[in-house]
Amino acid sequence: MNIPMQIEPRVLKGFRDFLPEAEMRRRDLSRILEDCFSSFGFVPIDTPVLEYTEVLLGKGGGETDKQVYRFTDHGERDVAMRFDLTVPFARYMALHRPDLYLPFKRYHIGKVFRGENTQRGRYREFTQCDFDIVGTTAPSADLEIVLMIAAAFKALNIPGITIHVSHRAVFNRFLAHHNAAGAAVEVLRTVDKLRKVGAQTTRQTLADLTSPDVAEKTLRFINATGTPAEIISVMEELAGGPDEDTQRLHAVTAAVDQLGLSDVVRLDPSITRGLDYYTGIVFETFLNGAEKIGSVCSGGRYDDLVGLYSKEAMPGVGASIGLDRLIAGLDELALPMDGTRAADALVTMQDETLTAHYHHIASTLRERGIRCEVFPEAQKLGRQFAFAEKKGIPYAIIIGRREYEAGTMNLRVLADRRNVDDLDIDRLVATLNV
Repeated sequence: MNIPMQIEPRVLKGFRDFLPEAEMRRRDLSRILEDCFSSFGFVPIDTPVLEYTEVLLGKGGGETDKQVYRFTDHGERDVAMRFDLTVPFARYMALHRPDLYLPFKRYHIGKVFRGENTQRGRYREFTQCDFDIVGTTAPSADLEIVLMIAAAFKALNIPGITIHVSHRAVFNRFLAHHNAAGAAVEVLRTVDKLRKVGAQTTRQTLADLTSPDVAEKTLRFINATGTPAEIISVMEELAGGPDEDTQRLHAVTAAVDQLGLSDVVRLDPSITRGLDYYTGIVFETFLNGAEKIGSVCSGGRYDDLVGLYSKEAMPGVGASIGLDRLIAGLDELALPMDGTRAADALVTMQDETLTAHYHHIASTLRERGIRCEVFPEAQKLGRQFAFAEKKGIPYAIIIGRREYEAGTMNLRVLADRRNVDDLDIDRLVATLNV
C-alpha cells in the first residue's frame, strides 16, 4: 500500500495567514475607515487583482516595474497582479466613464502585491485603504483629502498624527530651474529615501546625479523650516518664483489653519513620493512616536494618470492608508484595538434535547443586537467556559431542564467567575447591555 507523502504546510515569504483575533482586528479597522469614508460621500468600488501588464505598467516607474508579480496565463496573455489601487482605478475611470458622474469620489479597500524586500510593516501581500476624488482640479479637493486623513485617524481613536504636505510640481519646477530635470526621476527617489538613509548619503547621491551645487540647493529646498508662508517663500526663491503651484500651497495651508488643524498638518518640502504619476500636492502621514515605521497614509494629486487610458482629462487626488503598516504602528505605540472578540455571549449546551431552544434564545439575542453563538455539544460547563474565554467571549448563558421549564436562564460573567441567576430574556438583554 502506497502512503501519500505528507505536504509540509508553509507560506511564501512576505505572505501571511491571519489567526481570528488578528483578522477581527483588521476588519474592525476597515469597518471604521469605511464608515468614515462614507461620511464624506465617498462610494465603494472594486477592481480585479489581475490586469493586463501594459495597463499596470503604463506609468508605474522603473523601480515599481521590478516589483510587479508578472506572468503569462493559460491564454498566453501577459498579465500582472496589481501593485497599488490607484493605477487600476485610473483604468476603471476610463472604462466606465459613461456610467459615472464627475467629480467621482470613491474608496477601495483591497489587497495589493509587490515583490519587494520584506521588513516590519511591509510585506509582499498587503492591504491598502484608498480614497480619491476624480474630475476636478479645485484646491477644495486637495483640502478634502487632507481633512479625510485627519478624520480617519480621529475615527480610529489614534491620539497623535502628523500629515506632511508638499507639492510635486514645485519640486519639478525647482529641478528644471537648475537644469536638473533630466535626472528628476532618480532625484525624486533619492529625496524620498531621505529618512531612511540620512542627509549625508542623500547629499552624495544627489551630487552624483546632478552637481554639488544642485545637491546643496536641493537640501536647502527640502529642509526649509518656519511658518508655511516662510517655507513657501524659500521654495519659490529656489524654484524661480511664485506660480500656480505655490499659490495652491498657500490656499491649502491657509484653509488648514482656519480649520484648526495647524498642529496636525505640516508643510514639508522633503515629501516628494516615489511614484512617477504624481503631479501636484502630495501627502505622507506619520504616527507620532512611531515615525520609524514610516508613512501610514500617503498619496497626492495625479492629473495625468487617467489620460493614459482615455482622451478625456480626469484629474484626480487621493491617498491610501496602509493597513498593515498602520497595525505595526499601533503595536509600536501599544495601542491595541478594543472589541476584537468573536461574540458577546455563548449559549452553553447542557441538554441536547433542548437544542432548538438554545438556538431560539441565540436568535432572539441577535435580534436585540447581541452577537451570540451556541456551543454544539453537551460537554462539561468548564470546557465550554474555557472555549468562550479562548475566543474572547465575556459571557456564557446556562439553561438546563429546570431553567427551560421556568422560562429563565443563568448568566456566567467569565471575567470574575460570577453568576447572575433566574433571568428572563428582557433582564438578560439589559444585563448584557450594561
